Amino acid sequence: MHTRRIECVGYLRKDGLWDIEGHLTDTKPYSFPNQNRGHIAAGEPVHHMWLRLSMTEGLEIKEVEAVTDAAPFAICPEITANYEKLVGLKIGAGWTREVHKRVGGIHGCTHLRELLKPMATTAYQTIYGAKLRESRISGKPRPAPKTGKPPQLNTCYAFSETGEVVKQEYPDHYTGA
Repeated sequence: MHTRRIECVGYLRKDGLWDIEGHLTDTKPYSFPNQNRGHIAAGEPVHHMWLRLSMTEGLEIKEVEAVTDAAPFAICPEITANYEKLVGLKIGAGWTREVHKRVGGIHGCTHLRELLKPMATTAYQTIYGAKLRESRISGKPRPAPKTGKPPQLNTCYAFSETGEVVKQEYPDHYTGA
């Protein structure tokens, strides 16, 4: 009765910034009347929105562009400019809390705000994946962090410091038996 499609893609720009684009589309398999749009046909987007975050290698947001191409209410596109409040924010600890402070509730759009979570993951995978590309291609071990523990440690089952992945990838930080 409802389909939500989310696609997030990361790009390296010629100027050294990274663009992370997120697209959200909601459709229904049936047609229905809509007070603001008149009629929404089966398969036509109820919501069609996208965000672009331009950021540094350190995951700091430098530019934001938000667009609402389709929404159930005519006023929905009015809030997209508010997403510029994310400029200066860094993806990392406290990200979700800061996003909510800046564009939560009546200061943003639920759908665009929800899109920011997979975009943050995509940013991390894009930027840090590019950093690891050379070691992946060459077969050499991952580069050791400059200070402290690798940030992946204990973030999920695979990166448990007592597990096999850490034993192989970060042997200096392995604490298993």
